[in-house]
Parts: sequence; structure tokens; C-alpha cells
Amino acid sequence: MKTMRHRLPRQTIAFLHDLTMAALSFVVAIALRLGADTYGYFTPDLLLALAVFTLVCGLVFHFLGLYRGIWRYASLNDLIAILRAATLAILVFLAITFMITRLESVPRTSLIINWFILVSMLGAPRVLYRVFKDRGFDHLFERESHIRTPVVLLGAGDAAEGFIREMARDRQAPYEVLAVIDEKGTRVGRSIHGVPIQGDLDRLVSILSKLKQGGRDPQRLILTKKPTRDELEMILDAADTKGMSIARLPRLTELRSGEDQRLELRPVAIEDLLGRSEAKLDRAAMRRLIEGRRVLITGAGGSIGSELVRQIADFSPAHLSLVDNSEYQLYTVGVELGERQPELSARSILADVRDRTRIEQVLEAEAPEVVFHAAALKHVPMVEACPLEGIRTNVIGVRNVADACRRVRAAAMVLISTDKAINPASMMGATKRLAESYCQSLDIAARGGADRQGAAATRFVTVRFGNVLGSTGSVVPLFQRQLAKGGPVTVTDERMSRYFMTVREAVELVLQASALGVSSPREEAGKIFVLDMGEPVRIIDLARHMIRLSGMQPEKDIEIEITGLRPGEKLHEEIFHAGEPLLPTSHPSLMLAAPRTVNQQLLRRSLDDLAVQAAEGRRAEAIASIMRLVPEYRPSESLAPKPDTRRSQSPA
Repeated sequence: MKTMRHRLPRQTIAFLHDLTMAALSFVVAIALRLGADTYGYFTPDLLLALAVFTLVCGLVFHFLGLYRGIWRYASLNDLIAILRAATLAILVFLAITFMITRLESVPRTSLIINWFILVSMLGAPRVLYRVFKDRGFDHLFERESHIRTPVVLLGAGDAAEGFIREMARDRQAPYEVLAVIDEKGTRVGRSIHGVPIQGDLDRLVSILSKLKQGGRDPQRLILTKKPTRDELEMILDAADTKGMSIARLPRLTELRSGEDQRLELRPVAIEDLLGRSEAKLDRAAMRRLIEGRRVLITGAGGSIGSELVRQIADFSPAHLSLVDNSEYQLYTVGVELGERQPELSARSILADVRDRTRIEQVLEAEAPEVVFHAAALKHVPMVEACPLEGIRTNVIGVRNVADACRRVRAAAMVLISTDKAINPASMMGATKRLAESYCQSLDIAARGGADRQGAAATRFVTVRFGNVLGSTGSVVPLFQRQLAKGGPVTVTDERMSRYFMTVREAVELVLQASALGVSSPREEAGKIFVLDMGEPVRIIDLARHMIRLSGMQPEKDIEIEITGLRPGEKLHEEIFHAGEPLLPTSHPSLMLAAPRTVNQQLLRRSLDDLAVQAAEGRRAEAIASIMRLVPEYRPSESLAPKPDTRRSQSPA
């Protein structure tokens, strides 16, 4: 009933408009036919004829569904429908009037005039409304042609209208749109260019069955907008039930470009599985952070780093320094930047953050004002197998960059962290948590004016988020490779869940958090920005969805193999610690975690010892130091200290 209350007024208004236009067209036709004698000719018989004409028009309009067309998408199809309705209404009225009065009450030639006026008065408001919305006449002269593969569109908005229109323009277009599904249910019963909007997602299966029973069996479901996770679940279930494939529309700019002779739909994007709504961004604040400043990015060739390069370059920095220890990745991102922004001042620098002297030289030469530290070892099993390497990169490397930032008096350093730093069960998470602690201590000292040398102006902003789809070490590329080989898809545990977001969204929110952090007040010193990751996704559900989106059935076409947890892995990740109460920020997608403060001088001495232990290969001592510095760290069995089981032997 709620849906009817939302839907009924629009159709009722359209219907009443058409009835009003019908009555006015009759009066105007009589006036044009009789001229000055019009007033005296309006006898009771003519008024009765007016009422009959209006009633006939109402019945014809309702029978033909004239009021169901959406004015926002009015086109040639709607004008043809108006011609048909006006013609039928005039003929029916002519027959009725002839049987009753032999047309004696109505001037016969006025009916011809009435036809033209009725068509004009029904069509003109629709055309003007569409022209007003689109600011032009480009979309009016369209009509359907012979289309081939029958499809159903999911979503009744602008994208669906554009797709239907493009199919009508191209006589060789491969798709025939049978129906549109309105996920909100507010436009059910109406039509777009003659294509009916038949129901909402709850009725999707029954609508598909009804179309098949009517001899029009749809072969594909096409998404015209990004669905929520629940909506996508319903769509996947319906596709499985009916044995249909799913695709999504390409961008409308691509449809209109005319570059492709044949329309190629895209597979459903993996990020659609997250069901996340787009975050609203304060791009003006992000631009103020970057524009006209010298910016340096470590780990610039990685998944996060390269996206930082792309987005930061768009905000017109004065100079962009790209630092990475991978020659190939640095070359790749440098070439891409040169193609995207050929006029931008930029430099690619081969350097390792673990080399303190080299990092100091790079920062002194580049003189950055803002530094984004994305360099890290982040593959949990790899760091678990090589813990000293993880310490040298994720802890000592961060310390080297942070100290160099203070040395050159950079305005801000932004540390990219991870949810695995919360109650870490892996060496990777523990090293990232220790890096967070160091940057937090520097930020508190900086805002307290503790640095006697004046370098305390450097602000240290830490941003923490979960897994990034498609990044190095992510489960998604692994699943894609396994699917390409025909399976099986491997999942460590059926219960395992993770927070996910796209790399584009993660970097956008990193920049947003950086802008907030640099301008935040003194009382927020050392706080960690935590990105809103939405709801966690079960890994096994992600695997099943990816299999279904590839056109195959889980456990039937592709097996899912449970392999068991690997060392350092947790079933569920957390985004904040119980000792870090979350505070709101001015941005709805960002929260602040209050810091767990540490003694900076003690931490510095401990990191000096840790650096020596890692450099000299003293693995057990380094792990023990990490456990002492990160008390909540619970090492995996492979890294846990082994008890001394040797027994003292008595002398013979």
C-alpha cells in the first residue's frame, strides 16, 4: 500500500492532464470552426457532446495506457502513441455521436480540427518537459527497431532509458528489451519508450516466468545501476533459478560516443559485491592539501601508491616525487603519470625505505611538504615466514621516513595502516601497529611543541583501513586466477570474513582523512583515522558470488576447497581496539580512534635495539621485542617462543 501511495499521484496527475487537454481541444476546435458565433452555439446538446467526448477520451487513454509513459523520457514512441489514441478517440466519438444525433449537434469539420489540436495539446507538454530536462531536442526522434537477444533491465532510471534509446537507434543492435524492473517499485505500471516497467525485485522471478510463458523468454539480466549487496543477492538467485547470465551497462558516454559498432556489455564488477554507497567527499579540502605543494609518495608503484599518484596528480601539486624499491613498478607508474599528466613536474626515484641514509638524501633533495608513506610488506603469510624483513620495512622503514620528514620540516606525513594492526595475530599486523605507535608519539610531541629544533610543525596522520579489492596479495586476484584455471577456489575457513573497499575509494578517503588530520586541533593529536569499511564480507560468499558472476555454479562447475587457516590469519578482522574509543569527525565515512600513548624516548631506544636485532638476524630476540612493544600481539605457533624442554642430565 505504501508503494501505491507514492506511485498513484504521478499517474493520476498525468491522466487528469490528458482529460483536461481533451476537453480544451474540443472547445478550441469549435471556436476555430465557428469564430465569432462560438458563444451562441454552445447549446445543451453541444455541452453534452463535450462531456461525451471527454469521457470517450478518458476511456481510450486508459485503455491504451497513454498516461503510463514517463514524461522525462518522452520520445517519438510516445508521440506515435498519442497519434493512435487521438485517432481512436475521434473515431469512437464520431460513431457514438452519429448514432445519437446524426452529427447534428457538432460541426463535422470541427472533428478534423479537433484531431490536430488534441494531438498538439497532448504532445506539446511532454515534448517541452523533455526538452527542458535535456536542454535540447536530440533525444526525441527515436523509435524501436528489430532487436535480437531478449533482455530485462534492472533499474528504471536514466541509464535504462539511455540503453533502450540506443537499442532503438541501431537497427543492428543485438538486444531487445522486454521489460524493466524498478528496484524501488515507484514506477511500476509505467513505461519507458514503450517498454513496460513490470515490477520490483521481489517479483523478479515471477516476472521472468510470466515473460517466458508469453513466448518471450529473456536470456540476460542487465544491471543499469549499482545494486546494494542484498539486491545483488536477489538478482544472483533469480539468475541461478532461470539459468540466465548477468551483465552491467557500460558508461553512457561510451554508448553515445559512436566508437563501437556493436555494443559490448561488461561483466558485473567485483566491487558491486560490496554493496557500498558512494562516499561524499570534500574535494575542495583535498585540493587545498595538495595543490601547489611538493608531494612525495613512498611505495608509489604498489596498488595503493599508484592510485595515490593518479589522484594526487589530478589536484595539481607543484612537484610529485615517486619513490619505490621496485624498478619495474616505479617505471610503470612513471610512464602512466607521464601519459596522464605530461605537464606535471615529477621525478621517479629508486630507493628503499629501509636505507636510512638514502631516504634522508632523497627527502633533502626533493624537499616535500606532504609525504604519503604507502611502502610496506603486507602479505601476511610472507611476513610470517620472513619476520625480520617485515620488521625492517614496516617498522624501521616507517621510522626512517618519519624522522626524515621531521629533519626536512615537511608539513605532514600520512601513514597508510591496516585493520590487521588491531589485536594482531600476525607479524605483519604487529609491525604495522608498532609503526602506528611511533607516528602517534611523534604527532603528540609535534603538537605539544616538544621539538627544540623547530621541526615539531610536522604533522603525522595515520589512516587505517581493511582489505583493498584487487591489491597485491588480495584474495580477489587469487580467485580470478583459480577460476581461469577451472578451479578449485580455495577458502581457508567457511567462517572467515573481511572488510573490503575499492582502491579508488580507499585512496579518496585517505586524502580526505589527510586533509582533516592536517587541519585538526591540538586535542586530536595522535588519533588514528579509521575508514568506514561498511559490513564485513564472508570470504566464502565472495567466492560463490565470483563463481556465479563468471557464469558457473558453485560446487557444480567449480569446487570450493576449504584449506584451513594459515599462520598469522584471523577469522575476523577488527577496525579499532577496545582501548581506542571511536570519535566522530566532520566526515561521515571517517572516524577517529583515540591513541594508546607510549613514552616516546623509551620507544626510540626500543626501536634502536630492534633495528640492530633485525639487521644482525637475531630472530628470537626481535620477535620477543615485538611482543614486548605490542602487548596485545599473539604470535602464531610458527613464531611463538619455544619453551626450553631440555632436561638436566645427572652425571654418570
